[in-house]
Amino acid sequence: MSDETQTALARDLPAPALSRWFESLSFRLFALTIVSILLVEGLIFVPSASGFRNAWLQERVQAARTAALALDAAPSRSVSDDLSDELLMSAEVLAVTEIEDDMRVQLLPAQQAINGQMHELDLRGSTMVSRSFAAMGAFFAPDDRILVIRADGSAPGRVMEIVVPQAPLKTAMLAYARRIAALSLLIAFVAATIIYVMLHFLVVRPMRRVTLSAEQFRDDPGAWTRRLPPTSRRDEIGRAQNALADMEETVATSFRNRAHLAELGTAVAKINHDLRNSLASAQLVSDVLARSEDPRVQKAAPRLERALERAISLATQTLDYGKATPQVARLEPVSLQAVLDESAAEALATHPGVGWDNKVPSHLKVNADPDHLHRIASNLIRNAAEAMAPQAEGGSRIIATLTPRGLDLADTGPGLPGSARQNLFKPFAGSSRNSGTGLGLVIARELAQGMGGDLVLASTGPEGTVFRLSLPGLGA
Repeated sequence: MSDETQTALARDLPAPALSRWFESLSFRLFALTIVSILLVEGLIFVPSASGFRNAWLQERVQAARTAALALDAAPSRSVSDDLSDELLMSAEVLAVTEIEDDMRVQLLPAQQAINGQMHELDLRGSTMVSRSFAAMGAFFAPDDRILVIRADGSAPGRVMEIVVPQAPLKTAMLAYARRIAALSLLIAFVAATIIYVMLHFLVVRPMRRVTLSAEQFRDDPGAWTRRLPPTSRRDEIGRAQNALADMEETVATSFRNRAHLAELGTAVAKINHDLRNSLASAQLVSDVLARSEDPRVQKAAPRLERALERAISLATQTLDYGKATPQVARLEPVSLQAVLDESAAEALATHPGVGWDNKVPSHLKVNADPDHLHRIASNLIRNAAEAMAPQAEGGSRIIATLTPRGLDLADTGPGLPGSARQNLFKPFAGSSRNSGTGLGLVIARELAQGMGGDLVLASTGPEGTVFRLSLPGLGA
């Protein structure tokens, strides 16, 4: 089995439900909401942790101040060792010192030796940025670090130094971080769930219907039956759904029409084939009748021949237009003047009163398919001659002129009526004659486009009609 076949089979196999959910837009919205909320909570956590650390330190400072006030009320500002130890424990500090006029007063001396790395903190001049960096550093500080906190004393002019261990602060901040993380996860999950449910009903489900309908339509547009209904929503999703519904309706209708036309075309091709054979047999009989000496037969035979020729031409043009792919043009250098003269001789055989004036230089050669070019010119010249038939034959003339834009074939006819101009290159609609099908110009234009050019109506009016044939390299 080839790699392409294995890839196609793997693509067609249904994926597991959990895998489909992880690859769906719903999961991405859910995950994106959680990540976004956690990111915002992370940004908020830094100043929040800084505030928690500052409040923890201020509590120790306030407890030390309370102890200092108690000492001020005591005789000689001294207390017993038991009371000092009790005050230190209640304040959760190791020692308290007050500085006034460069004199250090040991308010609550340490009851045991203080061992560890000293780290000084001055709360009097700290800023939000410095407190934020210090708060983040507290999570990674060693547990044996000793903090020496400087703050305003119990009276103006006094500075208080409080010695506290780092470990309780780090433990409290880690516990605070865990609480914030748990609360953030809960908020993120609840918010993501709410947003997920809202987006699922407002965005995901409508988009899923649009996607499934588009995939089904892509896989089998011709046999598509589950039509996407239009919606009254006026947002982008509603507009997309309505546009897809309109497109599916239009394309499904086109497929049905194409199937009907294909069936009708097959039937018409069979009828035309049989009809053309019957007309050919009738034409042989008309040739025999034309040799009759009966005056009545001789009078009716030409009309019969013209009617048969028109019927055979109609059947041939219909079959040519019904071909799925036109014959590919085989380009070669061709004498344009010679092809035009040959086409005019054939097309004007039944119109001897129409003059032909070929002003194309004899040396000019174009890169074209000679058969296609002959068919185009014959069709245009024959149409012009038939349009001028009701006129006086003396003034009827067809002129071929080379212009910078291409080859112009002009006649001196009465011009095309409005209905014919509007449907000029539409099959079965562009003919100006009751007996015409309008296929001649359609086929001529397809042949011109097949050679890289085009056929257009340059002008029409009471002074005559001009058709312009453009081909690569053709111009004055």
